[in-house]
Amino acid sequence: MRQIDALKSPRFTQISTFARLPLCQKLDEGEAVFLGVPFDDATTYRPGARFGPTGIRQGSRLLRPYNQFLDVYPFDSLNVCDMGDVNIIPGYIEDTMKIIEEEIVKIRGVPFIAGGDHSITLPILRAMYKKHGKINLVHLDSHYDFWDSYWGKKYTHGTWLRRALEEGILNEVVQMGIRGSLYSRDDVEDSKKLGVKSFTIRDLKYRLKEVLKELPSGKTYVSIDIDVVDPAFAPGTGTPEVGGLTSFEILEIIRSFDFSIIGFDVVEVSPPYDVSEITSMLAANIIYEGLSVLAKHR
Repeated sequence: MRQIDALKSPRFTQISTFARLPLCQKLDEGEAVFLGVPFDDATTYRPGARFGPTGIRQGSRLLRPYNQFLDVYPFDSLNVCDMGDVNIIPGYIEDTMKIIEEEIVKIRGVPFIAGGDHSITLPILRAMYKKHGKINLVHLDSHYDFWDSYWGKKYTHGTWLRRALEEGILNEVVQMGIRGSLYSRDDVEDSKKLGVKSFTIRDLKYRLKEVLKELPSGKTYVSIDIDVVDPAFAPGTGTPEVGGLTSFEILEIIRSFDFSIIGFDVVEVSPPYDVSEITSMLAANIIYEGLSVLAKHR
């Protein structure tokens, strides 16, 4: 029987691109690039994030060149292009992680990545470490994501941060937006043991200025789980938690970033659970604001 390789190339041409940007023609094109990672085999509740990159591209169609709040033209000043999607292997988490890492290492520009479930951030951080050495991480999420395992498995969307910390590839780690019920009080204590600065949703709602002062300086990767936003504003996600940020609040937080962004992802967007594309549109705007911050501070 002939072996079926759906795609020989690690990426493939998209019919629709992010914000109608041109397709990248080579790996060293652009100071920033958009890239999709359509993988959700490491989820523990709702699936569907494999369709996230497509949904985010669809949700980006109304994005325009000028950001009036940061006074920048991010697409033009960064020469942004769309690289398509990483050619993942469904059903094989660790093999897919190797492919993701290998592809990110090749990219010259700053990657802005649409997931996919949150497990994809681990191989991205490995690639960032190879390129930059130890880096800082700003992590917006409703969950800690540093559990040791799920059902005895080390690689899931809820364990990626612990693996990254164990591998020694991170400097400062700041989490924001944590909320919801937990398995044990130990989860709260583990944050201190692991050396992670964790701020709950109450911290963001009631003392945001103080929290923002705790953000690291220097080379920083930003990882945003869309479930940090309340499901009233972002219903299309795999593990929704009530009582989160509004769309306005998440955008304002990103606009306030004042550090060197070396990479940025938005994960856990699940279009099958979305309503009128509001989650996909929000995710697209989050990436747009991240690009604008990079353009503003470069």
